[in-house]
Amino acid sequence: MISLWQIFLVFGKIGAFTIGGGIPMIAAIKSELVQRGWLGDEDFVDIITLAQTAPGLFAVNISILTGHRLRGTKGSVVATIASCLPPFLIILLVAMFFTSYKDNPYVIKAFKGIRPVVVALIGVPMIDMLKATKMRWWSWIVWIASMALVCLLSVSPIYILICVIVVAAFISWYNGRQTTGNGQRTTHNS
Repeated sequence: MISLWQIFLVFGKIGAFTIGGGIPMIAAIKSELVQRGWLGDEDFVDIITLAQTAPGLFAVNISILTGHRLRGTKGSVVATIASCLPPFLIILLVAMFFTSYKDNPYVIKAFKGIRPVVVALIGVPMIDMLKATKMRWWSWIVWIASMALVCLLSVSPIYILICVIVVAAFISWYNGRQTTGNGQRTTHNS
């Protein structure tokens, strides 16, 4: 069994060394949890999906869901505190000293240099998640259409989520109607 102390150390490390917040944390969380064998690839994708759709901060949602998967409620609390404590302390220190260095050209250049790294930290886990999902043809269509609507037509992702939820609910309801009285499903070509 994974100890609460182990969870605290791993999530503290993730919180301390992840630049850019929630989405860039995905790569760090995957390398720490999946490679340790604490989560499988499919569990990881499920947690990311739930964290993305739940209200609140993405990084906190990931910590709560992963901690709960590992050790229940106590694991959620420990993972959340551990992932939030280092950034809180770092931001506190930065806020105390940054005002005197914010116009320093070296500080400005350092922040500009971090930007491409953050883009890579976002892109690599997204590609890994696409590979891990083993999507079917219709999933690719939904993905491509969603990307096109958001990127090219500036449609709000909220509207896309609402549409997908409505369609998924209808498909679930329709498939439920296709179930016979003895619990076996009738076969249909789809």
